[in-house]
Amino acid sequence: MSELVDAVRAGADGPELRACPVPESYLAAHLRVEDVEMFSGEEDRDVRKSMKVGEVPMPELAPDEALVAVMAAGINYNTVWSAMFAPIPGFRFLHQLGRRGYWESRHDQPYHILGSDAVGVVVRVGAAVRRWKPGDRVVVHPGHIDTETPAGQDDGMMAEDQLAWGFETNFGSLAQFAVVRANQLLPKPPHLSWEEAATNLLCAGTAYRMLVSPRGARMKQGDVVLVWGATGGLGGYAIQLIRNGGGIPVGVVSSPEKAELLRDLGCDVVLDRAALGLGSQDVDSWRRLGKAIREQTGEDPHIVFEHVGKQTFGASVFVARRGGAIVTCGSSTGYEHTFDNRYLWMRLKRIIGSHGANFGEAAEVNRLLRLGHLVPTLSEVHPLEDAAEATRRVQRNEHIGKVAVLGLAAGEGGGIEDPATRERIGERRLTLYRRHAARQASR
Repeated sequence: MSELVDAVRAGADGPELRACPVPESYLAAHLRVEDVEMFSGEEDRDVRKSMKVGEVPMPELAPDEALVAVMAAGINYNTVWSAMFAPIPGFRFLHQLGRRGYWESRHDQPYHILGSDAVGVVVRVGAAVRRWKPGDRVVVHPGHIDTETPAGQDDGMMAEDQLAWGFETNFGSLAQFAVVRANQLLPKPPHLSWEEAATNLLCAGTAYRMLVSPRGARMKQGDVVLVWGATGGLGGYAIQLIRNGGGIPVGVVSSPEKAELLRDLGCDVVLDRAALGLGSQDVDSWRRLGKAIREQTGEDPHIVFEHVGKQTFGASVFVARRGGAIVTCGSSTGYEHTFDNRYLWMRLKRIIGSHGANFGEAAEVNRLLRLGHLVPTLSEVHPLEDAAEATRRVQRNEHIGKVAVLGLAAGEGGGIEDPATRERIGERRLTLYRRHAARQASR
C-alpha cells in the first residue's frame, strides 16, 4: 500500500493528502490489447477471461483534470461490451483518441482501465482546475466532453468528440484511482454511503434526459409511460422519475420477484412478460400488452421507455398512442430493430434517440439524489479483486438494479456524513434493492 492510499483510507484532509506522494502504479481492473482476439469463434464471451486486476502505471495529470481516489465504482453494461471486445474492441476508441495528440495521446495504451461510474476523494488537481481541491468528496459524471467546441457549449452530448469515460477513454473507475476532467465532478450526496453513491449518475442521468429533459420525451403530469426492464439499472430510476413528475409508470418485468420489487418501488401498474406471452414479432402478444395497459390505466402509453431493442422495439412502436413517443437509449438484445412502419407514420408517433446526459442534466440528477427524491438502485457490492465476477453477473443478467465494486473503501457503509437526512429519507427506501436481493438469494 502507498502512503497516499493509507491517508485516503484514514480520512486525511486536503493538506495531508497533498503532502503524500502520488504512487507510480495502482491496482485496476483492466483489459490487455493482446487479448482482443481471445473470443474468436466462442459463443460465450465470458468477461472473467478477459478482465485482469493488477498494477497499472499512474498517468500524468492534464491541467484540466483531477486525480480521484476511488472509494467505490459501478458496473455498467458498457463494461461488459468492453470486456467482450464486442461489438468492437474498445482499444479502437483509445487509438482514435490518442491520434488527437496532446494530452489525449496518454489514453492509447496496451491496457484499458474500465468503469464509468465512481465516487471518491480528490487527491490532486491540474493547474487549470478552479472549483475543486484535494479532500473534496465527489461523484463522477461519465460524460467526457470538450467544452471548447460550440456544440459542447450548447449541449455537451452533441459535441462531436463527446465520449463515455472508461468506455471510450482510458483510466476509468474500476480502480484505486481514476483520472477525470474537472467538468465531470459533482459533490457526493452526503447521506449516501460510498457504495450507494457510486452507481447512480450514468443510468439515472440517462433516464433523466430520456424522460424529463427538453431534449427527451418531455414527460408531463398524467402521462402513461411504459418502461421495459423496469427493475434494472435504467428502469428503476425511470420509475422514480415518472412518479416524481406526476406520470403513471407501467413497468414490465420477467418474474414475480421483480414484480414484488417494482410494487415496493411505487410502480402503479406491473406487467409480467411471461404471463402476457410477449414475443419479439408476435402482433397478437402486442395486442395483449396494449389491452392490459388500457385495462389498468384507461389509456395507451404517451411514452415508451426503450433500451431493450430488438426483442421489444416492434411492440413499443405498436402500443404507443397516436402522437406518442418511443424514446430509446440502447439495444441490449440487438441493434437491428424490426417494426411495422404503418403504426409509426399513420399514427404520427415519434422515435427519439437519446444518449447519456450532459453536465447540467447530471447536476439535476445529483440534486434529486441529495434531496432524496431519487434513491439508489444498488443491489450488491463486490471487492475490486472480484470486479470480473461482478461484471459477469451483469453480463448474465443475474442481478437487479445496480452492482457496485469497492475501491479504496475499507468496507460497506462508510462515507455517510449526513445521518439526519438519511433518517428523514428512511432506510427502507435507501436499501430497497439490497433487501430484495437478499430475500431473493435466501429463497
